[in-house]
Amino acid sequence: MRLGIYGGSFDPPHLGHLLPVIDAAEQLDLDGVRFVPAATQPLKVGRASASPADRLAMTERLVQGVPGFSVDPAEIVRPGLSYTVDTLAGLAVEQPEAELFLLLGSDAYALIEQWREPGRVRALSTIVVMARNDGATPAPSAMPGVQVLQSRRVDISSTELRARVRDGRTIRGFVPDAVADYIAEHRLYR
Repeated sequence: MRLGIYGGSFDPPHLGHLLPVIDAAEQLDLDGVRFVPAATQPLKVGRASASPADRLAMTERLVQGVPGFSVDPAEIVRPGLSYTVDTLAGLAVEQPEAELFLLLGSDAYALIEQWREPGRVRALSTIVVMARNDGATPAPSAMPGVQVLQSRRVDISSTELRARVRDGRTIRGFVPDAVADYIAEHRLYR
């Protein structure tokens, strides 16, 4: 089994998260992808605006209906900061037959040496860097255990979406309707 793992704050999750991962799953012939919302990312402490439970619920709505895609609450239910190495180690025990592919954007990959146990992250998974072919971010050079895929540019940011909601502007078209409805119902980002 070939399993992709894609983590992040997802505050809120949007099509810029989803579309490149769909492309990567197809290019890598993955059997499934687990989106893993972080409870608290060590490199983003104090930045999240929605609760972990809200971000988990929105991420479930983001992947709803995409075959093979699911949401893993491991980092939300595990106490303390969210470390990718702990999530990968848990998955390796839970699914020992699975080949794990950690899907990252170029920006996240650029910070990997600041992560907890980056060498162990590499040992537990094949790292797949989804490099946008826009010239703005240089694609990392391939190294053992790291695969670089050219990815589509989807120019949406969670920061922009939070600002749009705060300003009373629509986010429809940037997120699936189910995510927009959840944000409206729960009055997030106001």
